[in-house]
Amino acid sequence: MSLLLDVDPLSGAIETFDYDEHTDTIIIKRQCDVQPIIDRNKELDNHTDGWVGAGRDMRLAASIPIEVAYKWLVEKGVNCWRKEHWPAVRKLLNSNEYKYLRPSHFRL
Repeated sequence: MSLLLDVDPLSGAIETFDYDEHTDTIIIKRQCDVQPIIDRNKELDNHTDGWVGAGRDMRLAASIPIEVAYKWLVEKGVNCWRKEHWPAVRKLLNSNEYKYLRPSHFRL
């Protein structure tokens, strides 16, 4: 049986604690529904050309849910907040696996 540890009020992420007696292992899970961000990106892709700002001088490249950024950090060693990791972030965003994080289909 899982024990609720935390609910993030901003992202809606739920963190739970489990203990597996057979393997004597503690399991902490964090789950979050990123579908609303993906749906928003798809909607923006269908109804805008990606240019934003008063002078239409900026282009929204991506909306990366914090849970995805954390997954990249843990599984791939890519830190979205570090300038030197930009080539790896760009490669991930240009991949088909993460195409729905981007509201437009231009290459970064």
